[in-house]
Amino acid sequence: MAQKPSNAFIAASWVALLAGMTAFVVGLWNAQMALNEKGYYFTVLMYGLFSAVSLQKSVRDQLEGIAVTPIYYGLCWFSTILTLVLLTVGLWNATLAPSEKGFYAMSFLLSMFAAIAVQKNTRDSRSPNSPAGPDQAPANFDR
Repeated sequence: MAQKPSNAFIAASWVALLAGMTAFVVGLWNAQMALNEKGYYFTVLMYGLFSAVSLQKSVRDQLEGIAVTPIYYGLCWFSTILTLVLLTVGLWNATLAPSEKGFYAMSFLLSMFAAIAVQKNTRDSRSPNSPAGPDQAPANFDR
């Protein structure tokens, strides 16, 4: 039986997600770069968050014996790696100070890690195997 995450860990995960995303977006807002470049970095952030959550869910589904098609599982891994490559290439070629590049990289990684933790906490809190019981979750939750 999965143990429900503590309220402190749930709160810390949400704070980390909001802090990482807010730092990244505020950094873009204040950056002296073209609007299309800001759009590129914002899109990479959103795509990265989605792909990380989707990857975490598909890995967890496989561990729990829930069917995940190999193509979807592969696409999740590909998408997550692609976002890291896109951010790396974008920052490598950007005309930013090294400290700015580090700022964007760290806030991006914090956001991705926190998104995975938030998704894990949500699933653990609502799982039919959790101490809260199956009555707390919709019948087809997370399937």
